[in-house]
Amino acid sequence: MSFTKLSVSALALVAVSATTAAARDEIRIVGSSTVFPYTQAVAEQFANNTGAPSPIVESTGTGGGMKIFCGGIGEQHPDITGASRAMKASEYELCLENGVTEISEAMIGFDGLSLAVSRNNDFAWDLTLAEIYLALGAQVPVDGEWADNPYTTWDQINPDFPAVEILAYGPPPTSGTRDAFVELAMHVGCEELDFVKEGGFGGDWVEENCSRMRTDGPFVEAGENDNLIVQRLEADVNAMGIFGYSFLYENLDNLKGVMINGVEPSTDTIADKSYPVSRPLFFYVKNAHRGVIPNLNEFIDEYMSDDALEAGGYLAERGLVALADERRAALQDAVLNGKSMEAPE
Repeated sequence: MSFTKLSVSALALVAVSATTAAARDEIRIVGSSTVFPYTQAVAEQFANNTGAPSPIVESTGTGGGMKIFCGGIGEQHPDITGASRAMKASEYELCLENGVTEISEAMIGFDGLSLAVSRNNDFAWDLTLAEIYLALGAQVPVDGEWADNPYTTWDQINPDFPAVEILAYGPPPTSGTRDAFVELAMHVGCEELDFVKEGGFGGDWVEENCSRMRTDGPFVEAGENDNLIVQRLEADVNAMGIFGYSFLYENLDNLKGVMINGVEPSTDTIADKSYPVSRPLFFYVKNAHRGVIPNLNEFIDEYMSDDALEAGGYLAERGLVALADERRAALQDAVLNGKSMEAPE
């Protein structure tokens, strides 16, 4: 499939066409650290296949990428942003305010939010979401009250766990991985606590009281570079890391996944939803840049190819859990033909 025709607003066309003669040679991509290795793999494949300059791919985090992407139209602004969650309504509004009015959304597949430890850690870790919350939440139940988290070692959470300090490296608030971890692990784990269930708390209460990660040492924000987390786990046998499954998959020689509710993270368990902490991955295309930024259409063709996206494709080899065939075909048709996304709710 190839992109053939796209209507853009007069404002967008003027803004970009004014610089066509001096348009940058490289495609520019920002966004999620989780989506980064997949986009980088596509960039390398595209450059090898075409001989065109390899796109510049920056790992800025999902939130940071959205802010940069929505900054405007023209060669000084990026063409694509990767995201480990869907675009928020507030981000979409920012795009509109800055003239970015035609955007294609591509949900490329699924990823698991993995907890991992060094292979030199000899304990068979198996955590519930409630135990994850008790270890990492800023506030927890203490003697019948909601209070600052007092736990410092894992055996205080569960006497069957080793008496080692709780230490987990994870993403900062600007990261889509952080957003997803809070929603899928922290909120759900909080809801499983007897204090919350028996108190009849839920919904808004959970969002207000169970969204903050602790800041007293056991949870450490490690920035947007997930490779740094991998290095820290290799250096500290008792530390845990929180990142997308692709980084665990690429480092299985040195790291192993932590089971959640008795299920290991893997492409199979993420695909069949038995692994409880999984989320979709996206990228977003600035349609006004198509046909103006050199090779952008051809790069999108490569990203949407079966070679990249199908279950046996080269992105699956890097840990992406592929969409079902019918869903993938609908995605390819929409993105290659420049269908603009609807406003998020």
